[in-house]
This record gives sequence, structure tokens and C-alpha cells, in this order.
Amino acid sequence: MTAQHTQTRVAFATIVGTSIEWYDYFLYAAASGLIFNQLFFGPLGSTMSTMVAFATVGISFLFRPLGAFLAGHYGDRLGRRVVLIITLIAMGAATALIGFLPTYESAGALAPILLIALRIVQGVSAGGEWGGAVLLAVEHADEKSRGLRGSFPQIGVSIGLLLSSGVLALMTSIAPGDAFLEWGWRVPFYLSVVLVVVGYWIRRGVEESPVFHEIAERKERVSNPLGRLFKSHWLLVILASLVFMGNNAAGYMTTGGYIQNFATDPAGPIGLERGPVLWAVAASAVSWLVFTIIAGAVSDRIGRRSTYILGWILLLVGIASLFPLVSTGSIRMLLLGLVILTVGLGFTYGQQPAMYAELFPSSVRFSGVSVSYAIGSILGGAFAPTIAKALVSATGTTTSVAVYLGVVALLALIATLMLRDRTGIPLGPDHEAEQSVSPIIGFGRSSTSMPTEAPDTAESSRG
Repeated sequence: MTAQHTQTRVAFATIVGTSIEWYDYFLYAAASGLIFNQLFFGPLGSTMSTMVAFATVGISFLFRPLGAFLAGHYGDRLGRRVVLIITLIAMGAATALIGFLPTYESAGALAPILLIALRIVQGVSAGGEWGGAVLLAVEHADEKSRGLRGSFPQIGVSIGLLLSSGVLALMTSIAPGDAFLEWGWRVPFYLSVVLVVVGYWIRRGVEESPVFHEIAERKERVSNPLGRLFKSHWLLVILASLVFMGNNAAGYMTTGGYIQNFATDPAGPIGLERGPVLWAVAASAVSWLVFTIIAGAVSDRIGRRSTYILGWILLLVGIASLFPLVSTGSIRMLLLGLVILTVGLGFTYGQQPAMYAELFPSSVRFSGVSVSYAIGSILGGAFAPTIAKALVSATGTTTSVAVYLGVVALLALIATLMLRDRTGIPLGPDHEAEQSVSPIIGFGRSSTSMPTEAPDTAESSRG
């Protein structure tokens, strides 16, 4: 099998796998403000039920680090592929089971408890999925196309948003009105079973990362990758988390279900129909996909850091224009606002896998990538919909939400400016010493400005 064929196969597998994972994850988020607030938290009242439903979206983020810790530890020791298969099955099973849950009306408090428990399983799975998928793509790629290849699993996010919004929109037509709340919403969750079977079949045929193969063959696996990561690279983890925070907070205005709820709330200022709004979100996912791929390719030309700086400027423009356009009450203006936002979202997301992989040494890369992503998602998107809902309730204006998202994006820009560009740095274990030199401006060998210890191979020498 040629290298080109292997890279194509890996790209296809990571796109399909991450698309399925994020379909499951975003399906819950979209349903939270449209369905779960009524069927599982309805007795709390209109505003509070929606805030609690959005909070359950955020609760799953608190368990992403657990998934990241587990996946990082075993991904650095056992390989990337096995972790991906486990997370795919866990996510799919939790999603399908949500479709079978009783509502509050029939099961009382047990219904929301079970819903939250399954959402936690989704959070653990999401925490482990991303790192493995992006490292498979990036570590299989040559250094000149690393940004582009790394963007392929990223578009799984936009495809997942497209699929989840599209299927929900389709079900509003098949089962309109009360039928949608009675049974129509369950069908998209059942569909996860089919998608997981397909994803499992595809991922089984993917070769392990060549970088991990080298590490395993040399018996250079670190016995405690998480311990090494936090001892030598803790500041780098914080900065990498802050970089992702800016993108994630803005992105969760749609992936977290806030815009869908804001635009369709009968008691709100807009009151658009559910179906057209879902189709608009699905359409914006296509533009997000396109700009994500473009950003990955551009970063191979001008560097990850420069692409990020451009992306933060574009994202600030998108944030400033989003709510004024949505608040016009026109579905076309809503779509325009979402599309403008996705330009910045794509340009602060497509290059992320390559940049993250280039930041961390090979021996702790899975742990570093996964943990940084998980922490960034908590700081950014975890409670962004809940915060947005609370800000509008307190201030009576969406300007407060735009200010909140803008401040988060500016903090991410500052974190980006604190990192050197390491575009094209070798990723294999032969270059561990070069990779261990801190990419943080003003620091020396490690992220804490302390010398990096020699690779821990005592465990591997014992087998």
C-alpha cells in the first residue's frame, strides 16, 4: 500500500469517525433547547428549564478531562487506533439509549437523571475521541501537508452539526407539531446505532500511527505520560487550552443549541419556525466545513500562528455581526450571520490538529493534545449557551453575549501570540529533544523553564 493510499484511507476513516461522534454529541445539544427543556425539565418553568437543559450540555464537558486522561494515558501506551474504537462505541451506545428514555411525565425525576448520566458518558467519549483522531491524521501526513491532512478530522465537527441539524429538521417535516415531541425526536437518536456500526467497520481497517509504531518498536513508551506532561509542560497545556477556548465558546452558539433556541422561542423576540432555523444551521455547517479545510491548507503555506491571528480577527467580525443579523427576524439574515461566523470558526480550527501535534513531544503527545483540548472545551464551550441565556435574561440584550464572546476570543489571541510557530517540526521520536524545547516565547527547554528530563524508558525495558 502506497503512502498516498494510506493517507487517503486514514483521512476517510477519521472524517467518518469524527462525523459520527460529533453527530451524536451535537444531536443532544440541539435537542436540549428544543426538546429536553420541555420533556425532561418542563416543571421548572420556561426560562429555568431551558437554562438547566443547556447546563446538562455543559456538564458533559466537566467529564471530558476524564476521557482525555484515560485516552491520553492509553493512547501513548497502547496506540491511537484502539482508543478511537472504544470511544466510538461508547458514544454511539449512549446516544442510542437516549432515544429510548422515558420522559418526566412518565418516569418523574428518574428521566432527567438517566439523561444526565448518558450525557456524561458522551462527555467522557468526546474527551478521548479528538486526540486520537487528529494524531492519526497528522502523524500519517508528510510535513508539507500536515495542516491540510489535520483539518480532515476537524470537518467531522461541521459534518456532525450538518447531520444532526439536518436529521432533526427532516423529522420536523415527517412528524410535525406534537408528533415531533411525542416520537419524532427519538428517531435521530436511534439512527446512531447504524452510524456506529459503519464507523466501527471503517476504523478497524486503519493502520496505527507510524510515530507510535516507532515508539513501540524502540520500547520508548513513557510509563506515566500524564505525570511527565504536567511536570514538564504544564504552562504549555494552559496556553494551548486558552487557544481553543476562543473558538469553542463562539462555536457553541450553534453546536450548543443556543441560537436554535433563541431564534425559535415562542416567548422570545424572534419566534421563527423550528424547521427553517435548523436548515439554516445545517447550511452554515457546510460553510464551516469549507473554511476549516481552507485554514488547514493555508497554515501549510503561511504557518499555524499567522493563520490563527488572521482567524481571530475574522472571528471577532463574526461575533460582532451575529446577533444584529439574527435579531432581524429574517431567516436569510440569520443564515448570513451564521455563515460570517463560520469564516472565523474555520480559520481558528482547521490548523489546530497540526499546531497541537507540533507543540508536544512524541512521548506525551496524545496526552498533551487530548488534555489541552478537553480543558479548552470546558473554559470555552461548556457553559457558553447557559452563560448566554443568563446574560440575556439579566441585561435584556444580546450585546452582552457578543461582549462575552469577544473577550474570550481576545484572550485566545493573546495565548496564540505567546507561542512560537513550529510548523513542519519533525514529529518522530528521533527528534524528542527538539520537540521538548518550549514553544512558549521567553522560555527555554521546557514549558516551565526547567530542564526536561531524559526519556523514561525504565517501564519499557521491563516490557
